[in-house]
Amino acid sequence: MDTHGFNEDMYERVQAARQQHDDAAADRYTDALPQREEAERLAEQGVSLPDTEPQLQARAEHLISGGALPMETVMSLVSQEGPGRRLLERIIGASKDLQAVNFLSRGSRAAATVGRISVSDNGRILPLGTGFLVSPDLLMTNHHVLPDADMAAQVVVEFAAETGIDNAPAQPVLYRLVADFGPITDAGLDFSLVRVAAGADGRPPGSQFGWNRLIEAQGKLVVGESVNIVGHPSGRLKEIAIRRNELRVQLDDFLQYDTDTEPGNSGSPVFNDQWEVVALHHAGVPRKDAQGRELRRDGTLVQPGDPDDLVDWAANEGARVSRIVASLRASLAGTAREQVLGDLSLLPATAPTTVPATEALRAGAAAAAPLRRGLRGRTGAFAGRNNLLFLHGRGQEKADPESMRRSWTAGLNRGLTLAGLPTVDPVDVWLPFYGNRTAGTSGREALLGDESTLGYASAAPPVDPTARVLYEQLVREAAVKAGMPEELLTAQEGFGLPGGASGVLRRSLAWLAARTDLDALFVSAVLGDVARYLDNRETRQAVLDAVLESVPDSGGLTIVAHSLGTVVAMDLLTQLDTAVDVRLLVTAGSPLGLDTVYERLLAPKLRRPERVGRWDNVWSPADPVTIGCPLRPRWGTDIHESVVTNPREQAHDIDEYLAHPDVAGAVVRGLRP
Repeated sequence: MDTHGFNEDMYERVQAARQQHDDAAADRYTDALPQREEAERLAEQGVSLPDTEPQLQARAEHLISGGALPMETVMSLVSQEGPGRRLLERIIGASKDLQAVNFLSRGSRAAATVGRISVSDNGRILPLGTGFLVSPDLLMTNHHVLPDADMAAQVVVEFAAETGIDNAPAQPVLYRLVADFGPITDAGLDFSLVRVAAGADGRPPGSQFGWNRLIEAQGKLVVGESVNIVGHPSGRLKEIAIRRNELRVQLDDFLQYDTDTEPGNSGSPVFNDQWEVVALHHAGVPRKDAQGRELRRDGTLVQPGDPDDLVDWAANEGARVSRIVASLRASLAGTAREQVLGDLSLLPATAPTTVPATEALRAGAAAAAPLRRGLRGRTGAFAGRNNLLFLHGRGQEKADPESMRRSWTAGLNRGLTLAGLPTVDPVDVWLPFYGNRTAGTSGREALLGDESTLGYASAAPPVDPTARVLYEQLVREAAVKAGMPEELLTAQEGFGLPGGASGVLRRSLAWLAARTDLDALFVSAVLGDVARYLDNRETRQAVLDAVLESVPDSGGLTIVAHSLGTVVAMDLLTQLDTAVDVRLLVTAGSPLGLDTVYERLLAPKLRRPERVGRWDNVWSPADPVTIGCPLRPRWGTDIHESVVTNPREQAHDIDEYLAHPDVAGAVVRGLRP
């Protein structure tokens, strides 16, 4: 590589440090020979995934709870064979043998988070390694690539340094690093965490390219499964190693795998087939002869000055993400710890999901559906003394209530199965339906939740002036709670400008999208519906009347409400028959933490509603609708709050919330006599 001056010294330091890690990885590779030989012996006997049974168990549970396998597939496998290692192998094998078509689009999204780390030298860009975003503005790479602040001050990060679909090179987008941040490093695990400065548009890189959440929990990979690596080998444009890649050994701190990578991949993310980051790639293991001399691919000895692509790499190695997270927890203290772990979605200590680039949801207007009624639960269910009621959210105008009831129940039963509890029959569930109930107002916004009025394709505010003001207040408050800087909120453009959404509104939506896992259009649609419901008295009562048609008039009641349905549920509590004993309220994906919502409920200034026996609120850090969570600061401490990890594409989906064993268990416990 053509370098000179101080940058030449920097490059030599990187190369020397990389060689040290290659040597250490080679020693671990030699020490792990018995483990590899045992895995090979088991493979010869027909064991497709030669890992320990606890590892297989953790992996199977992770796949099921993350929605990587349809529940129908899991139940089919269970019916074929009883519990045991073979069943676990079949579950994991089903996830690797065939991939859904979105494997490619999800991989493309994950690849967008990867950037090339380069030295800026008198107008030239000289590549050093690879890094990837783990929050909107936090980048992870190797310690040997960015060991200290001096090195970090000299580099730029290039995103989109790749070829497009037409094989023409794209124009890279360059970012500098924040000078007074870190890097936070661990030389042993060979990682550095740095903060990327905002771009020329004032936005963090993750708002355009997305980021990956670090998953602390076990179960992301087992020996014999494939890995996928995206990076910049030898400083080239972005490449992917996706064939003939397999995990060989799991060590305490590192993973060793066979892949087609080169040392320029230092700092690359190692993904599983669900595009979750499992390791930080950092070293290669060169094949050696009996005298310990490195070999070329053609079997001859490596010579000084040989390019890396001539070396015969026996294996590659990456630091395990779970160990990296543990190091971050242990090494950081005080405010810095809270800030960084919060940015990484690692507060509280739970297993976060992978993450998030914005992608367009569906567009276009939805046709009005015939008026549908809600569903009543079967008489005598739950010992005849309790009732389970599901209260849906927005965008259900074309939904079939029976299909919706089965879908919600399927999600609940998935969680109950994982918790080892009896499942629920869909016919026992009450499901009020208000998805296409008319608002009863002069023909304006005839359908609550109709995407043609929500502006799903354009993210336009509500057309009604007062609803629009309320919508803008909701967006602004949510953006503030999501940490939007004050300078982005103070602009010449004001809210409520005629002719379209203001600049502040657009920036607020973009910020929310960047801080969560869902598209700005989705955020706009949900908050637009909440604004319509809260603003229009006739709309609100029409919805409540529709709900009251399909609720029990006596006995114990467990309400499970989602999204806009949680707002409806709060109003419903003021109109339920006094003979109904609301023993449990479960709110999921709720906007009730926003003051703008709280202050407009039918019974405002409440703490926990008095007629509710217990209130469980569940939310996901990746869900943009739960920006105001946890709810305790607004609603008081007498709420049982829990954080769950929904898959990135389903961060707001109710069946994903219900599929968590703790959530499902809480629901059925509320139904016990």
